[in-house]
Formats: sequence, C-alpha cells, structure tokens
Amino acid sequence: MSDNNRYFITTPIFYPNGAPHIGHAYTMIATDALARFRRLDGMDVRFLSGTDEHGQKMQQTAEKEGVAPIELADRNSAVFRGLLATLNCSNDDFIRTTEERHRKAVQALWKRMQENGDIYLGKYGGWYSVRQEAYFDEGETTLGEDGVRREPLGSPVEWVEEESYFFKLSAYGERLLEYYDDHPDFIGPAERRNEVISFVKSGLKDLSISRTTFDWGVPVPGDPDHVMYVWVDALTNYITALGFPDENGPLWSYWPGIHIIGKDIIRFHAVYWPAFLMSAGVALPERVYAHGFLLNKGEKMSKSVGNVIDPFNLVDHFGLDQIRYFMLREVSFGQDGSYSDEAIGTRINSDLANGIGNLASRSLSMIAKNCDGKIPECGPLTAEDEAMLASADGVIETVREAMEKFAIHRAMAAIIGLVSEADRYFAGQEPWALRKTDPDRMATVLYVTAEVVRQVSILLQPAMPASAAKLLDLVSIPETERDFAHLGKTGRLKSGTPLEKPSPVFPRYVAPEE
Repeated sequence: MSDNNRYFITTPIFYPNGAPHIGHAYTMIATDALARFRRLDGMDVRFLSGTDEHGQKMQQTAEKEGVAPIELADRNSAVFRGLLATLNCSNDDFIRTTEERHRKAVQALWKRMQENGDIYLGKYGGWYSVRQEAYFDEGETTLGEDGVRREPLGSPVEWVEEESYFFKLSAYGERLLEYYDDHPDFIGPAERRNEVISFVKSGLKDLSISRTTFDWGVPVPGDPDHVMYVWVDALTNYITALGFPDENGPLWSYWPGIHIIGKDIIRFHAVYWPAFLMSAGVALPERVYAHGFLLNKGEKMSKSVGNVIDPFNLVDHFGLDQIRYFMLREVSFGQDGSYSDEAIGTRINSDLANGIGNLASRSLSMIAKNCDGKIPECGPLTAEDEAMLASADGVIETVREAMEKFAIHRAMAAIIGLVSEADRYFAGQEPWALRKTDPDRMATVLYVTAEVVRQVSILLQPAMPASAAKLLDLVSIPETERDFAHLGKTGRLKSGTPLEKPSPVFPRYVAPEE
C-alpha cells in the first residue's frame, strides 16, 4: 500500500435493474465488517460501495417499464443505498456510474489505454448474453432442447455482429501470470486463484470494449457513436472514487485497494481489470477476494423457484445484528453457504441469547445486586482467574490473523469460543455460593467475568456494531476506549465505576406459529 496506515476496501458496484437480494446484503455486511475491523485496529479506512447503472440490460428494463434509463437508475440505486443504511454499513462513499466524476475518470482511463496502443477498431461477432453483459465463445455455450442457446450460468445468448473497439487483452497473458506468481495473495481464496490462472493459461483473446447497438453508457472519447462496454465503465468506479485521473488528489493515497466480490465476477476483476490498469500505468489492486453464494436451504436462489429472499424482510424478522452475526459466523467466507430460518434461529439462541447475552446478564445482575451496582474490587487472582484473563487478552491475535486471511467465520468462532470458556469459568467458580462464604472472592470472580464481557464486546463491534455498543454501555466503557488498543491490560475495568441497570441485549428467538 502507498501508505501503510491507509486501507481502501470496496464492495462490487451493484447492478440496479432489479431489487437487491440477500446475496447483495451478504457482500455488504462482510465488507463492512472488514472495514470496521481495520478502523478499530487503528487504520485510516476508506470504504466504497455503489451502483453500476449503464448497459443494455438497464436500457431494456427501462423501455419495458416505459421510463428513461436514468429514472430507473435513480429509483433502484436509492434502494441499494437504502439497504446499506438498513444494514448499518459504514461506507464513506457511494458511487454511481452515471455521475460526471465517473464519466471523466473512465474516459481518462480509455485515453491512457489508447495512447499505450492497446485499443483498436474492428468488427465483432459473438454470442452475447444481455444478462451477463458478456460475449461467449461458441464452445462455452450449449443449445438446449428448447432451441435456446445459453451461456454457462444459464442465460440466453444471441449472435451479435457490430463494429467495436477492442482491447489487446491477448498481449497481457504472460504479464498477468507473472504478476499472479509474484503476488500469491492477489486472488483469494485458492480455488478462485486456480480458476483464474487456468483461464489465463488457456489463452486470452482480445476483448470487445465498445457497443453501437445501444447508447446507454459512457461515450467513447472522440467517437460518440460508440459507448463503452460495461466492464471498462464499471470497474473504473474503484479509482473514480479516489479522484482518478488526479493522482495528486487527497484520496489517491488510499490506492491500491481490496475488492470484495462474488465468485461469479472473478474473471472481470482478476483478469480484465488488472490488464486495463497495466495498460494505463496504474498500480494494480492489492487483493481481489471472492466469496461464495448464499444458498436458500442448500438451493441456489432464483425467481423461477420462488426462493429469493428480501433482505429488508429478513432484518425486520430476526433483527439486524442477529442477521449480520449469522452471515459472518455461519458461512465459511470464500465458500458457498446455506441459510434457513431454522439455522438463523438456532445460531441466535446458541451464540447470542444463551452465549454472550446470558454471560453478560448473569454476571452484571449479580454485580447490580451484590456490589452496589459498581464494578467490584479485584482481589488476589487464582490460577483460574489468570488463565481466564490470559485467554481474553490473547484472543485478538487469533482474530487478527483470521481477519488478515478474510476468514471472518474463524474470527467469530474464536470470539464465541472465549464466551464459552468464560461460561465454564463462571459456572466452575460458583459466585452465587461465594456470596455467602467469601464475598471478596465473589467480587473477584465477577470482576474477571465482567472484564471478559468488556473484551468480547469490543471484539464483536465489526459484526454487531449496535448490540456491541449496548454491551459496552452496560459495563460503562467510554466511547473513546472501545478500539482494539484498549483490549487486554491497557483497558481493564476500573473498580468502583458505577454501572447502569443491566438489561438483556439478545432476546431468545421464538419461531412464529404457522
């Protein structure tokens, strides 16, 4: 990175020709958790999301609805922006590819690639999918029994011939392979890296990067009959948002960044985008990490099956932080994952209500009743106390290492593992019995348990910002002492600090009667 303390992370920009689904929500939540984690760890973070509003699909959808494409874009982009807000995402910017700043950036990138001799005018014929906004070789398509030819993901393709500008992608195969070799972490997880390397090794063809059959897009500089192919336009958003082409501007030092995407768009981000940037003389992103699909009870979501879930409804039903936690804990980030109402309910009750919620409730209620509602005095520590505090102090290292590898699920598991250990400690020390036999010892056990609650709450902030804040309020931690620098001995609870009356943060989930 150009500045070690700066961290730039992006979601893909979402295509707003329809309503957002749970897959969009998953990407947003995961990227937000990664951004929040880095901020809490003392980094200067810039987090970007947005919408990709050009292309034939948008124009066709707008025509069907009898509105101008920009009206459709305005309306649907607002829904995606609304979803980010509903999910409590902390993005610093929201970019739309219909903005003037973006048009300037894309045209500047195009000119640089052209000046480098990598763009030429030719004729194109190929099998084109409107849904994927991509051309496919005949060998990649299959002709169905219904007489419809389809690309690998199942959308229909049609034969299209037109004049087109081409990008000399074929000239970048060796350079890309060398780059992947020199930067083994550039693409993650490993399966996606292998898939990309295999695609590049099979030979790259020049890429058609303009269209003349529709006009909803960024005009090609010097040839307004052509609009830019959606991927040149869309991918450039990541640098538009940092002020490109002004590489002396205040935000440019955040580049290069980290792109979190769905696995279905890995080729565009890990092959085309680096090649465009090499051509234009711009540094490549630091990392492209592709997560898997979220499956509804193990099935891929599709409108035809009728199992597409509205993320707004899901949040209304289960609660926001409960959904955020479930997605980050349940699914191995980078792999496909499955969800169902039953799985969400089980996870809420086991990890949240019976886990951290119960630990906080039991220990803080005892403090309220037996210690004048103040953080108790911590007396001499036993070996069990020392071991419990050492576990709490050390878990940040495990969590940090997991987050560094984008193993968000492992980070969550480590935090909840600490909660389970604290539960066993609390049960084993029996502070309710000590109340009668050794009140000073009871106070120490309650102090140690409350200290674990403090550290767990700080660590849970990236996943559940609002709920973690409530837990930190319960142990009276000032806003200025909630970052990772205050984990461990540095931020220990201060005996005598008055606490507010404890209230449960995570109610149990009870499924509604059919």
